Amino acid sequence: MGEMTRGQYADAGTSLDFKTGNWRSTQRPVHVHAKAPCHTACPAGEDQQAWFALLQEQKVEEAWKSLVSANPMPGVTGRVCPHPCETACNRVHVDGALAIHNVERWLGDEAVRLGWDYPVAAPAKDAKTVAIVGAGPAGISAAYHCVRLGLKAEIFEALSEAGGLLRSAIPPTRLPRGPLDAELGRILDLPGITLNLRQRLGRDVTVESLKAQYAAVLLAPGCEKAKPWSVQGAVPADLHEGLELLRDFMDHGALPDAAKGDVIVHGGGNTAMDICRIMKRAGAKSVTLITASGLPGPDTAPDDLINVVPRELEEALEEGIEVIDHATVSRLIMKGSKVTGVEIIALKKEPGKDGRKRRVEFEGTERVVSVDMVVPCVGEQVDPEGYEGLLDGAYFWPDNAGGRVAERVYALGDARGSRGTVAAAIGDGRLAAEAAAAELRGEDDPSADDRSTIGIDALNTAYYAGASRTLVAKLPVSERTFEAEIEGSISRTEALAEAQRCLSCGNCLACDNCWTMCPDNAVIKTAELAMDGSHYVFDYDYCKGCGLCTHECPTGYIQSVPETN
Repeated sequence: MGEMTRGQYADAGTSLDFKTGNWRSTQRPVHVHAKAPCHTACPAGEDQQAWFALLQEQKVEEAWKSLVSANPMPGVTGRVCPHPCETACNRVHVDGALAIHNVERWLGDEAVRLGWDYPVAAPAKDAKTVAIVGAGPAGISAAYHCVRLGLKAEIFEALSEAGGLLRSAIPPTRLPRGPLDAELGRILDLPGITLNLRQRLGRDVTVESLKAQYAAVLLAPGCEKAKPWSVQGAVPADLHEGLELLRDFMDHGALPDAAKGDVIVHGGGNTAMDICRIMKRAGAKSVTLITASGLPGPDTAPDDLINVVPRELEEALEEGIEVIDHATVSRLIMKGSKVTGVEIIALKKEPGKDGRKRRVEFEGTERVVSVDMVVPCVGEQVDPEGYEGLLDGAYFWPDNAGGRVAERVYALGDARGSRGTVAAAIGDGRLAAEAAAAELRGEDDPSADDRSTIGIDALNTAYYAGASRTLVAKLPVSERTFEAEIEGSISRTEALAEAQRCLSCGNCLACDNCWTMCPDNAVIKTAELAMDGSHYVFDYDYCKGCGLCTHECPTGYIQSVPETN
C-alpha cells in the first residue's frame, strides 16, 4: 500500500494529538464485501454485481468472461430464466429492478457475434476424464466447468442432438434455435469435450462401466417420464401429458383434433404455460390454466407464486389465456372414455397438526366447465432404467450441494428433484464439476460462499440519481407465430446505460464519502487514485464509532459492528 493521506486537519494544534478513539464504546466501522441479493438469488451462481461493474467501465468482453465463469450459456438463460435476480434486486425499492436478463442475453449474443473465446485452457494431455450422462443444460454446464478445472469431459447423450429440454420442450418463441445452436456449439467445440450421441444409459452404457473407465461419473439425464395423473382414478382414453404433447408438437408441428375446442391445462409451470399458448395460437376455442398456485399480487406469498417466467404469464394473459388460480380439478366428467367436462374446486392453505400449511379443497366452491381436452402438466420424473440403486423414488436426492450420490458419482439438474429451471441445472453442473474435481484431488467439497446478503436498508439510496429501467420491445399479439421470438434484444447503448443503474450493493465505489465526512480524521487513504476498499483504512485510535461513515456509504460496504474490548 502506498502513502496514506487523511481527510482534513491542520498541523498547528492538530487534532491528531488527541486520540479520541478511546471514547468509542458501542460500535466500530468495518469493511464488509457482502453479497448482492441478485448474486444470492441466482440459481446459476452468477455474480451480477461483478460483471455489471465491468460494464460500467465499458469492459464488455471482460464482463462476459466474468459472467461465464459461472454460467457458460448466458444467451440461453437470458431468454428462458425466470430471473429471480431481478425480483431480489435492491433497485426494486428505488425505481425498478435492473433488466438483468436482457443485458445477460445481449452479452451472450455479443460473444457469439464477435467470437470471444471462453476463458478456459485446454486440459493437459494426461488430464483425468469425467463421464457425463446427458447433454442438457446441466450436462453441458458440467462439461464446460470440468474443462475450466483442468479435466476432460466425455458426454453420453441418448438423443441425436445435444440440448435436452432446451431443444425438445422450449418453443422457439422463447428460445430460437439459432442462438441455442450457436452457444451449444461453441461450448462443445472447446478442447477437452467429447460428445457421444445416441448412447442411452442402460442400453449402451451403464453406471458401473463408466465408473470403471472414467475418473468420475456425472448423471444429468433430466426427467423424461411423466408423473402418473388421474382424478379419483379416472383417466381419459386420449390423455396427452403436457411434456409429451409439447415434444410431439416441437417434432412434428401437430396437435390432437380436440385441441381445436375448449382446453383445460392443469399445472403451474413453464411447460403448462407453453402448452396454453401453443394451443391458443393453433386455434383452440378457449384455453384455461388451472393452477394451485397464486398469481402475482400484494396478497400472494412468495412461496405461493406461480412458477413461471413473469413475462411469459404477462404475454399469456395478453393472448387471451384464462388463469384460474388457487384451484384444482376435482372430478372428470366422462362420456364413455372421453372427457366432456371437469369439476373445478377452489383451494386454500390451512395449517396442519405439524404447523405446516397445506392446500385443502374449499367445499362449496365446486363448478363444472365443459371441455374437449384436459392436459395435465403436473411434473416429470427420472426414467429409472439404468439407475437402479441410485434413485430414491422418482429422483436422486443427494445430501450436499455438489450432488454426490455414491463414490465418484454425482447427480445434477432436474433429476435431482425440485430444481426445475435451466439456471438451476447450469448451477448444478458447476457445483458437481467442482465437487468431482475436489474428490479426485482428495479434498473435501469446495466450501460454500457464506457471506451475508446486503439488503436495501444497508444502502443510502440518496446518492443515486433516478433512472428508469430499459424497456424492451415485444411482438404485438397479432404478429406472434409459432417461430418468431416474442421479446426483442437491447442495444449496446441500452446495455451500458442499464449497467449504470446498478447500485453496486456491498462493493466499494471509492466515492471518498467516508474519507471526507469523518469528523475525526479516522479514515485514511492511499495517495494514489483510490479504486476500491483496499485504498481506505480505519484508524481506530481516532474513530469514536459515531456511525457517520456507515450511514453515508452508498453501497453498504461500510457496516458498524459491536465494539469488542
